[in-house]
Amino acid sequence: MKNIAFYYSPIGRLAITTDGSALTKLYFPDEIIPEDVTYRETDLLSETIHQLDEYFMGKRKYFTLPLKPEGSSFMQEVWEYLLQISYGEIKTYAEIAQKIKRPNAYRAVALACSRNPLPILIPCHRVIRKNGSLSGYRGGEKFKRYLIALELQYK
Repeated sequence: MKNIAFYYSPIGRLAITTDGSALTKLYFPDEIIPEDVTYRETDLLSETIHQLDEYFMGKRKYFTLPLKPEGSSFMQEVWEYLLQISYGEIKTYAEIAQKIKRPNAYRAVALACSRNPLPILIPCHRVIRKNGSLSGYRGGEKFKRYLIALELQYK
């Protein structure tokens, strides 16, 4: 059973789903929420809301929540690496491709970032293009810019 809770963030209403043991997806304000979820604020969802509050107040630099994003093995590898990027640090898709020992896979890294089911919690907003542009964020450039500025403010 999928449970869902809503979080009213400075960037709008976010929806967070869980499979009962781990977080599975975070939805931005303009995204369609599936119908096969039950609104129920579980302990895990309450803790997620608490940690998001701390994050948006600049008091939390890392999330300590069980995550279960669905994706290919390559996407999982990219998302695992994203969790190692420090708060307020910016990397490029090309740098991540180098770090995961696939130097020519920077476009695939960008695709994995854009399909990250748990943005903010898996910090794909900390990854930009080599030329400095912020495109490719599932929540849009406005949210990506906000999250980067937030982290730089409290770094």
